[in-house]
Order: sequence, then C-alpha cells, then structure tokens
Amino acid sequence: MALEQRQIDEQNTQRRADILGLQYYDSSQGTKQLYKDILAKDELYSLRIIPLVADDHNVMFGVTNNTSQQTMTNIRNRFIDQKVSFSLISDTGYREYMQLYDPPKKVEYHDISINDGDRKSQVAKVSEMLNQVRADDMLAYLVSQAHGLGASDIHIETQRDDIRVRLRIDGVLHEVARLNPEKYRVLMSAVASAANISTASEEAQQGHISQRITMADKTTVDVNLRLETVPTVNGMDMVMRLFNMDQSMYNLDRLGLSPPQRKIVDNIIAKPSGLVMVVGPTGSGKTTTLYSILNSLNSEERKIITIEDPVEYQFAGIVQIPLSGQQVTEGGFAERLKAILRLDPDVVMVGEIRDASTAKTALQASLTGHLVLSTFHASSSAAALTRLADTLGENPLFVSAIRLIMAQRLVRRLDDETKQAYDPDEKTKAWLAQLVASLPAGTEHPPLEGLKLYKPGTSDENPFGFKGQIALREQFMMTGKVSELMTNGHNITAQQIEAAAIASGMRTMLQDGVLHVLNGETTLEELFRVVG
Repeated sequence: MALEQRQIDEQNTQRRADILGLQYYDSSQGTKQLYKDILAKDELYSLRIIPLVADDHNVMFGVTNNTSQQTMTNIRNRFIDQKVSFSLISDTGYREYMQLYDPPKKVEYHDISINDGDRKSQVAKVSEMLNQVRADDMLAYLVSQAHGLGASDIHIETQRDDIRVRLRIDGVLHEVARLNPEKYRVLMSAVASAANISTASEEAQQGHISQRITMADKTTVDVNLRLETVPTVNGMDMVMRLFNMDQSMYNLDRLGLSPPQRKIVDNIIAKPSGLVMVVGPTGSGKTTTLYSILNSLNSEERKIITIEDPVEYQFAGIVQIPLSGQQVTEGGFAERLKAILRLDPDVVMVGEIRDASTAKTALQASLTGHLVLSTFHASSSAAALTRLADTLGENPLFVSAIRLIMAQRLVRRLDDETKQAYDPDEKTKAWLAQLVASLPAGTEHPPLEGLKLYKPGTSDENPFGFKGQIALREQFMMTGKVSELMTNGHNITAQQIEAAAIASGMRTMLQDGVLHVLNGETTLEELFRVVG
C-alpha cells in the first residue's frame, strides 16, 4: 500500500512539473548521492532545495512546490561558474533526502528516578530528551515512567518561561522535567486530539485517552488515563490520572483491610441488595476500592452493570457503559441508571452520585433487589450522610437502603528498611493513650508501655523514607443508635451522626490512623497531614 501511494505521489509530481514547465526527477529510483559541500544543511531546510547531481561544470537542484522562484534566481546567481538546472521532486523525496543529510538523532530514553541525589541534573537530562521526541512518544514515555514509579497522576503546569512536569508519587509531587513552550504546544495538540478536547477552550475540560502507542525505539505502551484541563494565566494546565489495566490488581486482598474491616465488607456484599458508598476526596483510592469489590463479585451467576464517566478500567464479564461529559451534565447518570435497571442486573455500580435524581434512583434501586455501589465526595462517613440529606431532604429510605458508607484517605507508608525509632514526648503519649482508650469494644488495644514511634530515614535508594501508601478507613453502618437517630431525628448534624456511630462501634479514621502509627507503618505527621 505504501509503495502504491508513493507511485501516485510521483505521478502527481510529474504532472505538476509539466504544468510548471520544469524537468521532473523521480527520487524514488536509484541510489541517492549526497553533495554536502554545495549547500549548508540549514539552507537545505530553509530554501527547500536539494543538490541532485553535480560536477565541476554542472549542478542540478531538486526543488519542491514550496521552493520560491526567487530562491531559484538567487541560486543561479550564486553558482555563475556552473550550468545550473532545476528539477521538481516530490515532497516525500525531499524528506528522504533530508533524512540522509540530517539523520534523526537516536533518542535514548532514560528511566526517571526520584531517588537521584542531583535533582537538577536529572530534570535537565529528562527535559532535553523530551524536547527531542515526537508528541506521541513524549506522552507514552511519561505514562510508562509514571507507571514504573507507581505515580497516580502526571501534572503539566504552564509557567511564565517554561512548562513544569511533575509526577504525584505516594501522594507527593516530584518535578521530573521542564518543556519549552513550542514543545508543549505540540504535546497539547496531540493530547487534545486523542482526548477529543479543544486547545482553545476558555473552560475547564475533561477527556479520556485509551490507546496503544509504539515509540521510536519500538517499545509499546498502553496509555489509559483521564485528562483534566483548566486555562490559567500562562496557558492550559493538564492533570492526567493514570489507570492500571491489570485486572488482577483489583482484589480485596490487596486493599489492606484489617480483619474486622474485611469481615464487614464481606458480610455487606454477600447480601443481594443495599447501597454501598465509598467516600473521600479526589485521589483517595475510591475507584480502586469499588473495582476491587466488583472484581470479587464478578462471576458467571451475576450480571454486573456499571455507568461511568469515563470507563476507567475494562473488566471481562462486566457490562460497562460510558457517559460523555455532556450526558453527565444533562442528568445522564440518573436516566441511564433507570434504563439499566430494566436489564435485570444483580449488581450496579454508578461511578459517582452527583445530583438528587441519581441519589434517589440509587436508593430506590437498592431497595428493589439490587446491590448498588457508588462513590461520593465527602470528608467523612457522617458528612456523606448529611450531604445526602441536604441533596434529597430527610428521606425515610436511608435507614433501609444504606448498608455501608466507607470513608478513606491515603497516607504514605514508611520504608521498613530505613525507618528510625524514637521516644515520643509525654504529651504525645497522653494523647495516644486517650485515643487508644476510646477504641470501640472488641478492638485489640496495642500496648503502650515502652512505646516507640517511627520517623522516615534516608538511604541512597530511598532518600524520602516512604514506600507506597496505606488507606485509612472508617466504616459506617446503618445499625444500632445510628438507625434510631436517622429514624426519629430531624435536622441531624454530622457530629450527632458520628457520635451515634461511635457509640454503635464504629472506628473513626483518626483511630484507624493511630493504630497504623502504633504499628510503625506511618508517622504521626502523615496522619495529621491527611486526616487533621
């Protein structure tokens, strides 16, 4: 096919030569001779002209459709001691000659390491490399490196003089490169085309890219990400959330649930109906938790349908329905949810409850024999319930529909190889003792005698002292005093709901975090940074 296209290109060039009254030269035939001492490489680019045949008395130049008449006149005047002639060559032929005169530099892709002590040197090295490669390769390289480093996001931020590229690893941003504005525009154009967004929009935009890219070194990279853009004073900033396509990664055994937490989840999802919500801020692992639950429920005996914006992970055996941004803003979640309930699903996942209509439909579905899973933006389980009440009003469906609200946040995990023990001060010990004493009945109280806490250490391999992340969770169930409060109360606050939940045996996120601190898995500073 490529050969046929080249023949058509040459035939078209020959016809143009006849129209222009020029000789035609078939650059697809024979060996190409190079004459590097006739014109400088920069002139070959700027003048769009190639020396094809030359000796002491004659020079034949190849010109293209974009070579000006003035250029040909100047060349004749410049080579007055030789007989100068011109022949029209195809644009493809011109590019082939230029690849011989100016062979493309072989790009060596360097792995990014956030542990390199000389950060400026590494940023400069990666920046230089990125400024040499094509836009598709740039995106594929950043995605592959981000996956290799365990990053959750790629941040591309327009500055006054250049564009900063940072990766969020274990919840913390690390600068990896700086792009020049011209290279950024090329990258932005390629990303916008793949994600079906506009580079000229004055509004924030969302997009999704799912494609396989073969890089110049023949490496194949699966690019699967969600794109968020926002116009800033210096240009359009992008944040790309990475998705891992490995279905085996989404497993309840990998979520780090404690035995009591796992027992609650197993008991809830074993029931055929009810509403399960995972709540927390952006980047707290809500979708990972939901997909792990879905994966555990995925079997030949169940029909599972999801509605998502976008479909982040594609799972075999699950019917996944994508919604576009416009469909979401027009109430698409609620309308699509009503439609799929007629398809007789056993389990339904709604990507996010965003409005009253979706919330009401999800509640009703959970009461009519469906297990409904969803995410919700809220700071805690109790806050999620009050937000739901604000959205729908005080609804009697809450008590019978809601099975579990699980709030979560991510903290960095200490590197066991480098962490350093220390003795906490008396004030900290007293505070920890008070927290441990308030743990729900049935929770094993860790010993506080001879208490040691840990802080991050450093090593050449890991100068930051952290490795991976831990999810802090609280699990809110509609039982005991909570059920009584929601049934009989009016204008209930999040504080009242949380107090009732604690009285019914809920372990708060702060208490869960303290247990991780006492186990030497994270630091008090991390706990306070994330939970407060």
